[in-house]
Amino acid sequence: MSLIAAGGTTEPIIITNAVFFPDLNLQEFRDSMRLDGTVTDERAQHSLEAAMFDANRSLAEYMQSQKDLGFDALEDVPDADWQPLGTNVRLYLRAVWCLAKANLIERYRDYDATGNGHDQADAMDITGDDLRRDAAWALSDIRGANRTTVELI
Repeated sequence: MSLIAAGGTTEPIIITNAVFFPDLNLQEFRDSMRLDGTVTDERAQHSLEAAMFDANRSLAEYMQSQKDLGFDALEDVPDADWQPLGTNVRLYLRAVWCLAKANLIERYRDYDATGNGHDQADAMDITGDDLRRDAAWALSDIRGANRTTVELI
């Protein structure tokens, strides 16, 4: 799905986000989360969009409170003094990318459900859970909330 422009350069696939949040670059997601060619651009984009919707929903109240303070975009919200510039945007991207990768891992369980493939799929469940945890922590960090993990036994 990558578009080839005149001169042979590949145009990036940009997923437009809500005005407050940064747009998403499909290739940055692929590079950051080390997606290989088995994941098509269409499938990766679909997972990114679903993750973006989920992250935006989780940050809806935060977004409104920041807009009420006069900040029109996440990148305009001041980072804590102890954080480098752009931390909130990087945390947002981490949350979205982790949610999208977790979604892809879950969808690719059907790729090989026999023998060794089944064992690899079981191992990916742990990775998917880890990615969802990382996303939850990134969203909590943006909101300035404590990280809490609760599991019912």
